[in-house]
Formats: sequence, structure tokens, C-alpha cells
Amino acid sequence: MRQMEFKMERTGLLKEGDVLPVTEGKLPDSYYYTLGNAFAMSANYKFRERLKSAEGTVAEIKETPKGFFVTVEFDE
Repeated sequence: MRQMEFKMERTGLLKEGDVLPVTEGKLPDSYYYTLGNAFAMSANYKFRERLKSAEGTVAEIKETPKGFFVTVEFDE
């Protein structure tokens, strides 16, 4: 089981237990991931940290002073 954190700009779009597709984007030296229909974005990951799953399950949504963060679990 792998967990990744995504930054979400506003709440109310997702709920725990939602299964969402993940889209991979490529930068010159890294990869980033978009959750669902651009609900949230991940940090940048190096090639060796690249995600293998095409979908994940929302495990937790939390609000911090820096914004909303979504933890997603993947079967890896």
C-alpha cells in the first residue's frame, strides 16, 4: 500500500472512500500527478518514485493553515 499527498485548493469536492483516476504529467526531470478532474495536484516525484497505479482511494482529507490536503492510497 502506497500513500501520496495531494494539495487541494477548496474543500467539498471529494470525500473519504472516493476512488479516483490519477493522471501523470512529465517535467524534464520529474513527474507530477493530477487527481480526478483536476481536484488536486501532487508534488514532483523523481523517476524512481514514479507511480504505477492508475487510480487510488481517498483515505483522508485535512485542512491546515497552508490549505487542504488529500491523502490517497494506491495498491502498490
